[in-house]
Amino acid sequence: MLVLLFSQDSNFTKHTDLPDLPACFQLSVLPWAPCIFLWLTSPFYIFYLKRNNRGYIMMSILNRIKTVLGLILWIVCWTDLFSSFHEMSQNQLKPPVYFVTPLVLGMTMLLATFLIQFERLKGVQSSGVLFIFWTISVLCAIMPFRSKIMNASQAENDKLRFTMFYIYFGLTLLQLILSCFNEKPPLFSSVVTDPVSLYVILFYSMAIKGYKSPLENKDLWSLNKHDSSELVVPNLLNEWEVEKSKAKAGPGAEPNHVSVSPEEEEVLLSKRKEARQPSFLRALLRAFGPYFLIGSAFKLLQDLITFVNPQLLRMLIAFTKQPQAPSWWGYSLAFLMFSASLLQTLILHQHFQYCFVTGMRLRSGIVGAIYRKSLVITNEAKRSSTVGEVVNLMSVDAQRFMDLTTFLNMLWSAPLQIVLALFFLWQNLGPSVLAGVAVMVLLIPFNAFIAMKTRSYQVEQMKYKDERIKLMNEILNGIKVLKLYAWETSFKQKILQIRQKELHVLRKASYLSALSTMAWTSAPFLVALTTFAVFVTVDVNNILDAEKAFVSLSLFNILRFPLNMLPQVISSIVQASVSLKRIQGFLSHDELDPESVDRRNNASGNKYAVSVVNGKFSWAKQDQAALDNINVMVPQGSLLAVVGHVGCGKTSLVCALLGEMEKLEGQISIQGSVAYVPQQAWIQNATLRDNILFGRPYAEQKYRCVLEACALTPDLEVLPGGDQTEIGEKGINLSGGQRQRVSLARALYSGADVYLLDDPLSAVDAHVAKHIFDNVIGPEGALKGKTRILVTHGISFLPQVHNILVLVEGRVSEMGSYQDLLKQNGAFAEFLRNYSLEDIIEDDDLKVEKLIQRCNVSVCVLQVKLKVYWEYAKAVGPLLSLFICVLYGCQSATSIGANVWLSEWTNDALLNRTQDRVHMRVGVYAALGISQGVLVMFSSFTLALGKIQAARKLHQTLLDNKFHTPQSFFDTTPIGRIINRFSKDIYVIDEVLPSTVLMFLGTFFASLSTMIVIIFSTPIFALVIGPLALIYFFVQRFYVATSRQLKRLESVSRSPIYSHFSETITGTSVIRAYGRNTAFVLLSDMKVWSRSRLDACSSSRMFSVFTVCFYGVTMSLNWMVRMTSDLESNIVAVERVKEYSETVTEAPWIVKDKQPPPDWPPKGNVEFIDYSVRYREGLDLVLRNISLEVKGGEKIGIVGRTGAGKSSMTLCLFRLLEAADGEIVIDEVKISEIGLHDLRSKLTIIPQEPVLFSGTLRMNLDPFEKYSEEDVWKVLELSHLKKFVSNQPSKLELECSEGGENLRCLVFKKKKILLLHQNGTKLGKGFGACCVNIKKTLIMIHKVLVLDKGKIAEFDTPTNLLAQKGIFYGMAKDAGLA
Repeated sequence: MLVLLFSQDSNFTKHTDLPDLPACFQLSVLPWAPCIFLWLTSPFYIFYLKRNNRGYIMMSILNRIKTVLGLILWIVCWTDLFSSFHEMSQNQLKPPVYFVTPLVLGMTMLLATFLIQFERLKGVQSSGVLFIFWTISVLCAIMPFRSKIMNASQAENDKLRFTMFYIYFGLTLLQLILSCFNEKPPLFSSVVTDPVSLYVILFYSMAIKGYKSPLENKDLWSLNKHDSSELVVPNLLNEWEVEKSKAKAGPGAEPNHVSVSPEEEEVLLSKRKEARQPSFLRALLRAFGPYFLIGSAFKLLQDLITFVNPQLLRMLIAFTKQPQAPSWWGYSLAFLMFSASLLQTLILHQHFQYCFVTGMRLRSGIVGAIYRKSLVITNEAKRSSTVGEVVNLMSVDAQRFMDLTTFLNMLWSAPLQIVLALFFLWQNLGPSVLAGVAVMVLLIPFNAFIAMKTRSYQVEQMKYKDERIKLMNEILNGIKVLKLYAWETSFKQKILQIRQKELHVLRKASYLSALSTMAWTSAPFLVALTTFAVFVTVDVNNILDAEKAFVSLSLFNILRFPLNMLPQVISSIVQASVSLKRIQGFLSHDELDPESVDRRNNASGNKYAVSVVNGKFSWAKQDQAALDNINVMVPQGSLLAVVGHVGCGKTSLVCALLGEMEKLEGQISIQGSVAYVPQQAWIQNATLRDNILFGRPYAEQKYRCVLEACALTPDLEVLPGGDQTEIGEKGINLSGGQRQRVSLARALYSGADVYLLDDPLSAVDAHVAKHIFDNVIGPEGALKGKTRILVTHGISFLPQVHNILVLVEGRVSEMGSYQDLLKQNGAFAEFLRNYSLEDIIEDDDLKVEKLIQRCNVSVCVLQVKLKVYWEYAKAVGPLLSLFICVLYGCQSATSIGANVWLSEWTNDALLNRTQDRVHMRVGVYAALGISQGVLVMFSSFTLALGKIQAARKLHQTLLDNKFHTPQSFFDTTPIGRIINRFSKDIYVIDEVLPSTVLMFLGTFFASLSTMIVIIFSTPIFALVIGPLALIYFFVQRFYVATSRQLKRLESVSRSPIYSHFSETITGTSVIRAYGRNTAFVLLSDMKVWSRSRLDACSSSRMFSVFTVCFYGVTMSLNWMVRMTSDLESNIVAVERVKEYSETVTEAPWIVKDKQPPPDWPPKGNVEFIDYSVRYREGLDLVLRNISLEVKGGEKIGIVGRTGAGKSSMTLCLFRLLEAADGEIVIDEVKISEIGLHDLRSKLTIIPQEPVLFSGTLRMNLDPFEKYSEEDVWKVLELSHLKKFVSNQPSKLELECSEGGENLRCLVFKKKKILLLHQNGTKLGKGFGACCVNIKKTLIMIHKVLVLDKGKIAEFDTPTNLLAQKGIFYGMAKDAGLA
């Protein structure tokens, strides 16, 4: 209709100095446009508001004015309608448009008025839909307003309509102005939103601050409540629960069969299992789909506007061919092209805003769901989903969903743009375009094959990535053991083997991606080539002139973006589908049954606080029962001791009472609340007081009593900040004894009814153990009157307990009082007879004085230096980097050549020689295009090679450095921060950064070629390039300064999430036992909130393009700014990896010219010569002027109070601590001069902290495979583990999961010097006897070294020291041994 109107009134609209629009157009198209928009969007908007009720807004003056104006507008419109009816009654016939337009406008004004009130009821403070409606209304009324002013002389004939229109225009303009102001916040709602109208101002205020000075967290604005984890995660979990319940209620969920054969039952069960698979995708769509659809609507609008410019270009070319056409028409077309580009960019980035926010919500929801699930999964599920794998789910997989949302709309937008482009091409070139369609169809199966292969590679790559992160997590947790045993080389090779497999898969995927890039980059050209070739050859009358060629090229350029993006989107969807499957698999894991333990306090008269009836328990449903036929009745207020040999099931019994095991049969009942002290104390990265309070309110008197009872008061004097001392990850700045006492204090402070104590006295001093038993656990302790179940190896305390439970191979052998069991002369009596000489009171561990300060994360605030780019270029290879740039330059040169050649081709039409050179023109054009495709392929392949090389080098450098880093670094750096480098940052270097580099190079050379072509055709444009380049450079610098800092802050904010998650996983049993799940979920949400806040600010990067729009709208330059910013943001990953690749390293592992003889040390003489040491520079000495000589073969016992420096001596021998002064000499060799591996491989230690790596038991015992199977079995026999291992189906190939007990055996390193570091505390009776049991060792050892405050206080034989009645005598007396 538009074309028809303009063709009929061309003299009125175009060929005149005062152009105007036809009256029919002004009365129909212009007023209908805003109406159509509002009626189309209203159903979706109303549906969205119903789903997202933000509260209720009181009627304000602003709202009243808007409503009254809406009603007046309705009256104004229908006044025109009734005027037309009146004229008709006066026999003045009017066209139908005079009736239809006022009717439609009036109904639309009523709809707008309804929306004003409906938004108020739903708590909308500022309406985007109505703002757009009023804007379109005003824009569409401007031309009629001008026309009526020009034709004011005719107003006499129709005063009413003129008057009504002026009123209509004024009121719509007023409505537009009022819609810029916000309503008050909703009542009865916690929702607080940043005003939409201030959003851009907020961004620019932050961007200006970021440009002037580095941004900090306090500079960021608050997060929209709707984007916070506390709303997003429950919303997603609710939808997931709905999905799971639908799956359970689906077909086959409740089969009802009277009698079936086993085979039929198996088939039915398999069908039932298939029917029960819930879809996490549907849950995501329901939770986040409606908001995302608003962004999709913006994308649809932008796609439609995209095709306006080619039509305007056609008209502009036609204008240049008509000398008589008025000049204003050319200026108008140029202005319209500018306006269309401006509007397109604004709408596009509004679309991106919705996509970014949806992606942020997606990631927050997924991370929150994974965290909540990890708190309740079964032990069986933990075997298949280790900490490393789940960290990958939270970092890599959740991030993939966020990345996908940005371009997900291209899945439908790309086909739409392709169809529209082909439609307009058909209009321009006719059926010849079908040849281009055929090329596109032929490419579909090729790309489908690539997509399928990419998916399979993605699954394989993620498997290797999980393995690598899992092993790296274990290595970092056990790095001290690796250093003590000199095992770094073995585990480094394991990591590199996995990495090699990962890179091998990544290389294959990269080659496929290169082929895909080549195909889709060449696709627009091939389509253009075939279309032009067919067009000029099928008919001699077809002439390729400038209008057809360049309008077609503009359409082909539009076609290029969807054709390029579609494979990337498909690839991202493939990757996200893999991640979706992994996340869905994790969220579908079985959960612990909260009803397995009956905690209902429904029997007030019940005298049993804990009861187990016919209990049968296993660690997994398909596993063999670990506990069988358990019948236990524990009276209220009694103390029950659980004893038995190693592996008999004592800890399993405690876990069963907590509900941590699978209950196969029987019943468990616990009356009241529970406190749990695990065998290995779980300490949070918080203050010591917070660890004890564990979320409970602080009560001064009660707190002091707890500290006194748990013997923690003296420790507060030693700690630098008292009870406000920040405890590092896993309690690294506390000794083992201190950690256990803090764990016990936490239980005592909780004031629970039932206490489950899993060997809490194993890691404390002799006198401290006696103090704790007497003051806390024993009959007269603080817990008297409470029900206590104490797992212990301590025989000396057994006479004081009420009842004793004896476990033998997972069954209750005996139960009764101490005297009763002795009279029965059964298993318990045999147990006492075997170990009557032993006592559980064992030597305490030292206090390791590693002071960890709360990490004030330092964020590099300088501009990303060129050095970082150079480092990445060096990792790729300098020559290879240069070659890649040359290839991209050649590719752009061929592109320029093809365009220039096409321009010459179109000139043939002017010279009437179109048929003479057709074959030559087509041939050269084809050659240039094919050359471009080949160069694209080569550049993509070369970039793939470079990225693999860079990924390998950067990871290897990081890994090498971390294995050579001193132990002090790991003691003061949270593991989550190091894991972040190996997971997210390496992922960025592997996958994100190369694709950013590819897009940057493509955009850079495209922009360069565009400039060259324009300057070639219009030399005067060169004068504009300078100022334009400066403007773009300033915009890019202005934006990137803020964007880069946000990226760095976002990277730093990830580490606490992973650290908190790892910490939570290790303490899930404690968290569940104390019922603190909700508190930890809230803490996790706070950390995710911090990151989401950064994401919300980062997503505002699109507003940079608003700035760009005011200076120019060249798409390639816009993308140039965007790609430069993305490159600088992602190169931060290289910077972070390099930062941790250049930390200070320890001494070399091997010093060639100082290697000791192979049989060193032959005697084992150890001499300390005036030796002093400190943990780090700036700290006090922990050992002072130690001079000591130990002869080979002597057994020396090192004792002392907490913090005396016992462990420091062992660490010094292994050079985990380097001397501040003095020397240590072993058999005439100064240990400071030889390599660390030469030293550590010649010494043997059984460390205090038990560490087991995932893998086989054989690998854990003998990672270098130096010993025979007989040696291994002999060691297991000496370790009292032979029976346990031989009962396992896989024997030595038994798979060990993450964590575990101390199974490393000193027999494998038959060296002259052996150190036993508090190793008997966690090994059970019998094994502990051969290590540090004091009564027995008094007879076995030759001398005792007593340390006090880092100095030698006493050194003599045990007998002489007891006679001297000094410090050693006092310690022995406290322990009841003297």
